[in-house]
Amino acid sequence: MRIAFTTLGCKVNQYETESLMELFAAEGFEIVEPNDFADVYVVNSCTVTASGDKKTRQLLRRLKKQNPAAIAALVGCFPQAFPDAAQQIPEADIIMGSSNRAALLPAVKQVLASGQRLVQILPHEKGEKFEHMAVSGLRGRTRAFVKIEDGCERYCSYCIIPKARGPVRSKPLDEICRELRDLAQAGYREVVLVGINLSSYGKDLGLRLIDAVQAACRVDGISRVRLGSLEPELLTAEDIRAMAAEEKFCPQFHLSLQSGCDKTLREMNRHYDTAEYARIVGDIRSVFENASITTDVMVGFAGESEEDFRQSLEFVQKIGFAKVHVFSYSRRPGTAADKRPGQVPASVKDVRSHQMIRLTDQTRKEFLLGQLGRVEEVLVETTHSPLGYEGFTKNYTPVYVDCSPDLCGQIVRVRLEAVLDDHCIGTIQ
Repeated sequence: MRIAFTTLGCKVNQYETESLMELFAAEGFEIVEPNDFADVYVVNSCTVTASGDKKTRQLLRRLKKQNPAAIAALVGCFPQAFPDAAQQIPEADIIMGSSNRAALLPAVKQVLASGQRLVQILPHEKGEKFEHMAVSGLRGRTRAFVKIEDGCERYCSYCIIPKARGPVRSKPLDEICRELRDLAQAGYREVVLVGINLSSYGKDLGLRLIDAVQAACRVDGISRVRLGSLEPELLTAEDIRAMAAEEKFCPQFHLSLQSGCDKTLREMNRHYDTAEYARIVGDIRSVFENASITTDVMVGFAGESEEDFRQSLEFVQKIGFAKVHVFSYSRRPGTAADKRPGQVPASVKDVRSHQMIRLTDQTRKEFLLGQLGRVEEVLVETTHSPLGYEGFTKNYTPVYVDCSPDLCGQIVRVRLEAVLDDHCIGTIQ
């Protein structure tokens, strides 16, 4: 029986898809690519934006055209957040949400046997536990993502994720360490701890994120520990100092900003202001010699004036981010911001997006130029180009290294000598 998986959205989704793939492979299913002919197609959906929902629908239509007799399963955040809309998609033979993912295997077997459509979307409940899952790695990657947290209780006014993912729940430390030991034995040198609201790790267990970081850094065989996206205000100066004391910890901090305007941050129901954000960045840079600070910035939020946008531009320039993901606000039914007056026209969003991208492209270039002359440890990846294999430093600077393929997955010392587009060019020392 041939089965293909497609993942939309974040690194947590990628991890969960890998866990499902390993579950089905253990049952004798043959894992094939999404473009291949398959008996079962699984789409692990994302619903952060309306365009993500549209992409899910288009993908399901294409897969069913590929093999009309196949079973198509729609799982993840879209059906969890919008169950009625998901059930209106005729191509979906199985519809399940973002919990109890292990139930997908018996569901697929049931529908294959009966030919009857199955809808099984369990509501998230207060007090629910972290769903046990583990992976032996991520196919084709030299670093492994490890999901240690699920759920979000921040309720930003533009965001549907608390509805899609439920309350905060955390993976126990012993399970994290067990999974990391298995990954180390499989040859992985670097792990990235990820979650839906990673900064809230341990809230349900009487722990904090620093506890997970320190536990991960103690695992033999793992050389690097990296963090996924963080809510900035939950990162204390004490925790930052504790992270800096860990030799294996990678000084790359993706601190979600969203806006550099205090008025907009309040209306977004973010839980910090620009002064606090700048202080946290200062705390990081004071204890890490060469940290990179990356972020997300939204333009065109409901009610954002030209003055608000100007303040956001100025703050982003002041921080000097290593990299910024710029995106336009997208209305989501079921969120407070969807009902706000002053919705910004798409044409204005486009102009502001281009302005912010021009600025952040320049700060990106300045960051890369600032890396030149340094000798850094680079984890060599499997992606090859005419300039060599791609690799990443501890602060996640991308580097092309001219080396032999037997160094893929290894950490080597590299001198950074030039900048080309979005990469540094390095020479092994």
